[in-house]
Amino acid sequence: MLAPDQKPQHYDETDIVDEAIISRRSVRAFLPTPVEDSVIRDILDVAARAPSGTNMQPWKVYVTSGETLRGIGDAILNSGVRAEKAVWDEYKYYPDQFFEPYLGRRRANGFGLYGVLGIGRRDVDRMRAQHDRNFVFFDAPVGMIFTIDRRLNQGSWIDYGMFLQNIMIAARARGLHTCPQAAFAPYHRQIRPVLGIPEEEVVVCGMALGHEDTSKPESTFRTDRAPLDEWVQFLK
Repeated sequence: MLAPDQKPQHYDETDIVDEAIISRRSVRAFLPTPVEDSVIRDILDVAARAPSGTNMQPWKVYVTSGETLRGIGDAILNSGVRAEKAVWDEYKYYPDQFFEPYLGRRRANGFGLYGVLGIGRRDVDRMRAQHDRNFVFFDAPVGMIFTIDRRLNQGSWIDYGMFLQNIMIAARARGLHTCPQAAFAPYHRQIRPVLGIPEEEVVVCGMALGHEDTSKPESTFRTDRAPLDEWVQFLK
C-alpha cells in the first residue's frame, strides 16, 4: 500500500480498493513480527460482511499462534505422510487429470516459484522441503485453519471463497500479507486433535497472516493473469 504522503491528489476510494486487490499475493516468507489479536479480530469482523446465501455465514475459523501453530506443523511433518501420498478424502481441490489452459498455468506457477528459489526440475528433495514450509505457515506469526459444516452444500463453499478473499483484502488494508493454503486439507486427521475440530466440520484450508519478509527470494515471485479477452464475452 502507498504511504499517505505518496498518494496523489486524485487517490480516491477506487484507487484504495484496487490497490488492496492488486497488491494481494500469496506470500511465502514472513517476518516473526507479531500481529495483535485486535487487528486479527478487525480483519475477520470486516471479512464476515461477505455475502452468503440466506445469510447462513458458513465459515468457522481457528486462529493459531505460538505453541498451537507449531503443534499443527509438528503433527503434520511427523506423521510420515508425504504430500504426494496425502489423500484428499474430504474434497478434491484439483482435477484428476490436468488439461489446458489450466495445465500450462499450473506449470508456469510452479516453475516460476522454483526458479526464483534456484530449485531445479529434478531437485525433488528441495521441492518437498519448500512444500513442507506450508505447514509452518511460511514462518508467519499467525496461522488460520478454516472449516465448514460437512452437511452444507456447494453454494456455501462459493460463499466461503468470498469470505476468504475478504480476509486477504482486509489484511492488505492494514499493511499485512497472507497466503491461502489448501495444502492443509488432506491432513485433517493430524490437525483435528491439535485444534479440537469436531468430525462434523471439514477442513477447507489454512491461511498464513503477517508481515512479508522482503529479503527472501520467494518474495520476488509474481504471477500473471490471463488477458481479459481470453475469458470474458460481452453480449448485447
